Amino acid sequence: MAKSIKTNVLRALDAARIPYQTKEYDVSDENYDGKVIAQKTGLPPQMVYKTLVLTGEKVRHLVCVVPVEKELDLKAVARAAGDKSAAMLPQKELLPLTGYVRGGCSPIGMKKKFPTFLHQDARDLQEISVSAGVRGCQVILQVEDLIRLTDSVLAPLCREL
Repeated sequence: MAKSIKTNVLRALDAARIPYQTKEYDVSDENYDGKVIAQKTGLPPQMVYKTLVLTGEKVRHLVCVVPVEKELDLKAVARAAGDKSAAMLPQKELLPLTGYVRGGCSPIGMKKKFPTFLHQDARDLQEISVSAGVRGCQVILQVEDLIRLTDSVLAPLCREL
């Protein structure tokens, strides 16, 4: 399988000997909507997950990996993290904290390891797609490999739409 780009995400997967595939897509517009990414890559939307970085009162920073088709529930995140509240990290803090930009944030290969929570629907999937660490590229891997590599905790993180 030819890999035309190499990101920290792909290096981490290679180092852990985790098999994966990549799907590249055009990012000529400013729309980083996950549903658009699913459409551009031809992947089923229920398989495409977005990575969000949040702050809590007790837990300073945490990562949530949620389906692009669902909306994050901040109260559910706080419950999962054992915290009183949770809020989205300001966008200007994303790159310095994680090493990733908006639209290219991945739960794999961040500058530091943060508590990571994966929406419980992922348990029904064999494979999952998350950002490969840059805009324009998704990585597809086994859900169990993502959980193991990121020490993710499965939890209900989204509200039903």
